[in-house]
Amino acid sequence: MTESATAVLETVEHETGPSPEWSVLWLHGLGADGHDFAPIVPELLVRDGSRRGWPALRFVFPHAPVRAVTINNGVRMRAWYDIRDMNLANRADEAGVDESVVQTEALIAREAARGISASRVLLAGFSQGGAIALATALRRNQPLAGVIALSTYLPMAERLAKEVSAVAHEQPLFMAHGQFDPVVPYAGGDFSAQKLRALGFNVDWHAYPMAHQVCAEEIRDLGDWMEHRFAVGTSG
Repeated sequence: MTESATAVLETVEHETGPSPEWSVLWLHGLGADGHDFAPIVPELLVRDGSRRGWPALRFVFPHAPVRAVTINNGVRMRAWYDIRDMNLANRADEAGVDESVVQTEALIAREAARGISASRVLLAGFSQGGAIALATALRRNQPLAGVIALSTYLPMAERLAKEVSAVAHEQPLFMAHGQFDPVVPYAGGDFSAQKLRALGFNVDWHAYPMAHQVCAEEIRDLGDWMEHRFAVGTSG
């Protein structure tokens, strides 16, 4: 493992109140950066025109490393792993995935050092970021409060199925996908959800009439799911 792989990534952070009780770690998609999903915070906090009565949250949006991406003619950009093939079965660069999982784990550990245990961390990701969120969740020996995987797929599915930890299935999953997604085909997301269910995960699956993006209905549904996680975690 390289020194850069074990370094804590730079992040964009937003706290919704003093002394956050929960953290939401959100991984962006290919070519974006940590600023990409920061605007979603106020949208999640509002339901039916009113602010939700959520606990204080720390949203952490890391910047992926810059690396050459094969399918984009080797152009260097922010990416969680190299993409060598559009076929989902061979798309992910396994070494890159493994490095990004290590970097994600370092961010989770930093939250623990700041007083927020894994049981109060939600790990989210869009597209490439979602793939890393799933790869991280499957191998965790200490369950997170929940995992959010948007417009994505399970990378290295056969390998990860053999590496899944004994307690990984305790982490509830929210998965959502666009029915007209040209980047990560809907069938790939649906197959991944079925694979995860077969591994024992409770997958809350949502489909929307959209492309490779997020929509207002999705944000509303995700907010409701997060609200339930906070209620369960607080009462537990």
